[in-house]
Parts: sequence; structure tokens; C-alpha cells
Amino acid sequence: MSSPLTHFDAQGQAHMVDVGAKDATRRVARATGLIRMKPETFALVAAGQAKKGDVIAVARIAAIQGAKRTADLVPLCHPLPITRVAVDFGLDAALSAVRCTAQVETVGRTGVEMEALTAVQVGLLTVYDMCKAADRGMVMEGIRVLQKSGGKSGDWVAPTADVPGS
Repeated sequence: MSSPLTHFDAQGQAHMVDVGAKDATRRVARATGLIRMKPETFALVAAGQAKKGDVIAVARIAAIQGAKRTADLVPLCHPLPITRVAVDFGLDAALSAVRCTAQVETVGRTGVEMEALTAVQVGLLTVYDMCKAADRGMVMEGIRVLQKSGGKSGDWVAPTADVPGS
């Protein structure tokens, strides 16, 4: 029985998946996640008064750069010609949380789920970095793919019940 894990060959050795025979199609993935913090820290972020500057603006640029550098960070990811990265941040006062949602697009032979996830995680890590002087106890959670489209496997959407805070 063959493994459903495509990054292993028949001998169980890790390898980069051969996508050469796949058709180049438009591929889109959206991912999300959030970082919870103390209400006082959230207030600094919301007011744009964090010691290091505009947290959301810096985190947005970091998230975009993270998507572009995914293949440098995740060993078996293919470098992709990304055609678009859109990053949105939402402030949730009730949770004292910042939500990051990233959409990544390409025309290629493999999907961009990893790039969307990396964008979210790097965006949230940047929020942590910029606010850690005020709150080292921040927690990142709910990082996940929301949907993907394109390619041989077609479209996929996360069940709404599985998405915290959606």
C-alpha cells in the first residue's frame, strides 16, 4: 500500500515532489490565524502606539515577504512565481486578538497553501516581536488553511465549524 504522504518515495526517503507533468493552472489559497494578547497590549496595537511603531503596517509587509520566501524556509516546497499576496488584519477587542488572513495566488504546477500559511505565521510572529516588550505571554492559535482552488485536486473549503472565531 502506498503512502498518502507525497514527500516520501517508495523507499520512505524524503524527496521533493515532481510536478513537471502537472498542468500550470491558476491556484489560490487563503489562510488565517490569530494572536491573543493582554487587553493593554491590544489597546497599544489598536491605537497604533506600540513602542516600535505601526504594528499592523509592519506585520503586513512581513507577511508578504514571508509568502515570497516560503521555499527558503520549508525544505521541500517548490519556489513559486507568486502573482499576488493580499494580507488583511482584523482587530477583535472582545478577544484582545489580532487576526491575520492571507490570500496567495500563482499560475503554476503546485498549490500555494504553504505560502498562505507562512504569510499568516510570519505576520503574527511580527506582531509578537513588535509587542513582546509589553506582553511576552501572547499566544498564536487557529493557524489554518481556509480554502484552496486550482490544480488536479480541485477546490477545498474548510468546514466553518472548524474555524475558531469565524
